[in-house]
Amino acid sequence: MSIIGTKTRSQRLALAGAVILGILLVCALAAPWLSPFDPAERATRPFASPSWQHWLGADDVGHDLFSMLLHGARVSLFVGVVAASVATAIGTLVGVVAGYARGVVGTVLMRVVDVVLSLPVLPLTIVIGVFAGPGLRTQILVISAVLWAGMARELRAQVLTLRERDHIQAERAMGASSIHVLRRHIAPAMLPLVVPQFVLTVKTAILLEASLSFLGLGDISAASWGSMLSMAHARNAFLTDAWLWWVLPPGIAIAVTVLGFALLGNAIEERSRPILLPRTLSRRTRLRTNSETVTGDVQHPLVIDDLTVRYGTDGRGATGVSFSVAPGELVGLVGESGSGKSTVAAAAVGLLPPAAQIASGRVMVSGRDVAAMTPAELRAMRGNRIALVPQEALSALNPVMTIGSQLDEAVRAHRSCSRADARARTLDLLAQVDLGADRADAYPHQLSGGMRQRVVIAMALANDPDVLIADEPTSGLDVLREAEVLALLDDLRTRYSLALLVVTHNLPVIERIADRIAVMKDGELVEIGPVTQITGAPEHPYTRHLVESAPRLRPALLEVAR
Repeated sequence: MSIIGTKTRSQRLALAGAVILGILLVCALAAPWLSPFDPAERATRPFASPSWQHWLGADDVGHDLFSMLLHGARVSLFVGVVAASVATAIGTLVGVVAGYARGVVGTVLMRVVDVVLSLPVLPLTIVIGVFAGPGLRTQILVISAVLWAGMARELRAQVLTLRERDHIQAERAMGASSIHVLRRHIAPAMLPLVVPQFVLTVKTAILLEASLSFLGLGDISAASWGSMLSMAHARNAFLTDAWLWWVLPPGIAIAVTVLGFALLGNAIEERSRPILLPRTLSRRTRLRTNSETVTGDVQHPLVIDDLTVRYGTDGRGATGVSFSVAPGELVGLVGESGSGKSTVAAAAVGLLPPAAQIASGRVMVSGRDVAAMTPAELRAMRGNRIALVPQEALSALNPVMTIGSQLDEAVRAHRSCSRADARARTLDLLAQVDLGADRADAYPHQLSGGMRQRVVIAMALANDPDVLIADEPTSGLDVLREAEVLALLDDLRTRYSLALLVVTHNLPVIERIADRIAVMKDGELVEIGPVTQITGAPEHPYTRHLVESAPRLRPALLEVAR
């Protein structure tokens, strides 16, 4: 089936579900005016057959069954919607917190979810209902208690994926708090999944309400579709023809309502799922292993001192890496994929993945050890003292927010200023990276690759950091845009006396602007020195191999070209 055909089918199902639910909602809201009799009054003789005056006949007391059916819609829909709302709220809160917090909090919450999911639903509802006593509150409590866990598990999986996306990591690198990230980015991204889950939960809640009412755990003073079935069973409707108009109508009403919610919920879910699928590789894929080594002056803005990072118990990320970056200095960190470059960069910003930990050594940023900082201190440091220019600018920017709003957000993460002041700073930052003020209203997809890279550089400079780390800043750019971005970084570090660390695997590119080059291999820093030394007289065999493998225009070749 084609994509267009699938979309049309989904729209038709959604429309059918919406029409069914719209009719039911109108009937429920207008029940006091549509029903010909009060459902609690004796309107005719017991077990009266359907007639023009009593469309569905009467029960064993003489109550009009059509009036009871209309009023029953109010109770069934009310319990279903309220119970589903409570379950959705609890499930969303638990799922988002467990997925974002992870660690002990996430583990404890998910063990509670596992226990709830392991219990059979109907027996659990009966047990809770018996202890709590019959009534609408009991129904809402019981239904909510058994429906939230499944939603929490599914949302947690989505949050775990979303948490590792580059634009979220970029927010954290700028020092944004967890509450801010959850409110501004996680919650809006979860909404497309929460809405269909809520609709489908209403469907299940209505079925459970009917089951509880049939078992006598509903409110006997308020007729619902489930209580109509319960009364029909208790009062021997099946021994007469009365079951045709007493049992079938509420049963069909329940089935049609469930169908309507199912059609609408599944259609919404179909359309919302693609929004939540990861469009880019997770940042964890990029953070494989990195390490460097060179001693440095502790007065420098960035000092890596004998740093060793381990992944798990045996995985090596970096071993004994030492080096420093002085104000206004540009150090290029080069090496093949998996050499440990990005691990060192992530350690410097305090953004190592959960599987990694600093086994020994220090990372000093402006005189403070990153490994010894609390989460609050790390947030205050990121984007303020040290900033990160992430790889792949498109995935580092939120696709549904304008460039200006994201820059405003970076400014206000560390400054108590008005929106107008933040926007003024945003326009100034755009000018610093040679972008016009009109770009503030553009979305990331409306900019070229080079422009997006300039935007993330502007975000990194938002709060005047002392240290700037650029992780593969020219990845995916053509040679002309690559040269422009590198020239911009070179100009900015000179203009603002930044300690600039550029992580790259492209030696010919970085040697044009770097003051020193540090070479990594298998998690170790094998050589560091001035560019002329590294490219002209390398000492380590791997460095020589790296230099010789890089294509260059040799003087002899230039002479031939002339």
